[in-house]
Amino acid sequence: MSFPSHAQIQTLRAEFGTPLYVYDQQALEAAAQEALAFPNAYGLTVRYAMKALPNAAILRILSGLGLHIDASSGFEAERALLAGVPAEHIQITSQELPQDLKGLVERGVLFNACSLEQLEAYGRLFPGHEVSVRINPGLGSGHNNRTNVGGPASSFGIWHGHLDQIEAIRARADLRITRMHTHIGSGGDPETWKHCARLTLGVAARLPEVTRLNLGGGFKIARMPDETSADLADIGGALISDFQNFAGEHGRELHLEIEPGSFLVARAGAIVANVVDVVDTGSEGYTFAKVDSGMTEFLRPNLYGAQHPISIVPVDGNASQEEIDLLVAGHCCESGDILTPAPGDPEGLVPRRLPRPTPGDAVVIGGAGAYCSGLAASNYNSFPQAAEVLITPEGDLRLIRRRQTLDQIIANELIDD
Repeated sequence: MSFPSHAQIQTLRAEFGTPLYVYDQQALEAAAQEALAFPNAYGLTVRYAMKALPNAAILRILSGLGLHIDASSGFEAERALLAGVPAEHIQITSQELPQDLKGLVERGVLFNACSLEQLEAYGRLFPGHEVSVRINPGLGSGHNNRTNVGGPASSFGIWHGHLDQIEAIRARADLRITRMHTHIGSGGDPETWKHCARLTLGVAARLPEVTRLNLGGGFKIARMPDETSADLADIGGALISDFQNFAGEHGRELHLEIEPGSFLVARAGAIVANVVDVVDTGSEGYTFAKVDSGMTEFLRPNLYGAQHPISIVPVDGNASQEEIDLLVAGHCCESGDILTPAPGDPEGLVPRRLPRPTPGDAVVIGGAGAYCSGLAASNYNSFPQAAEVLITPEGDLRLIRRRQTLDQIIANELIDD
């Protein structure tokens, strides 16, 4: 374990309490620069999929480096605007039509229609305007059905066989479809990306005004030692010739967009928690380390059987010489609140070989920058939302979200006297 350091863990616990999200600004910036170097034929825009980690401080850092924003709801678009992101750098790609779509677009936010109904609605509001469409190309590559956002089992985007209906809506509203978007899910195989790009370019060929093509995100990021991250240089390099061939055949040099989320922030974040109890279920059962975190900060294991590195950091600085098979359990009154599930199987249990813990020891959950604070069972069992801290390049600890209070949890409840 190198992030956060042992000394930082003790300071973080003393100053901010636990559970606590911690982010490394240098790691964020390094990942952003890698994404911005993605090979391309005719220009590149990198959009940060802000659903991965929507904190305003993170948005400002990435926006300041030149990244644009992919917003998955009107509310995310508003958060990005409040964080200071230029409206023209924000694009909404949403399952639900934003309540204030008209106001957002009038302020300069871009819209990506994800269904025929959404395209109709946009055409009624903005006849004659430019728009983007999200297409389901018929292929997906997520590591399980819950992360696969392409193919016939996915509701995301307009099915590639419905281009005639897209054209009919476009013609009625005199729209200009100048941008096209697709997204196949999580993966790192350049050949899969190349195959998807060819399918997508085939659709773009039938939309004659498209000049920008967004291939989405989902670049695999390694959290565990036996995992391999996507090589952006290999993926981008594999796509260049297809974009060049498209330009030669159709006379259009397509500007490329990508939308990484996890790739930018996953390994830049960790959760610091405390061991609060150690229990066992007998010689034929398990030993559990109960921690003061869980589904309320870290839902991925419960949803996907996601695997994250977990370290025990002894309170006195001296690690136990004895390692045991250990299950790590969260603090929610929920049998599924287990931080060490079987890989890809949230109902299975696989103990980790870890030093024997003692109540008061710290627990560090790595790879927790993406889909943790932004994807959590907030306020379950009335636990308050955790604080978030950014470690600056100078090593300063900067609070970027205060810990929620009980008063804030119940602020909107109405009680008759």
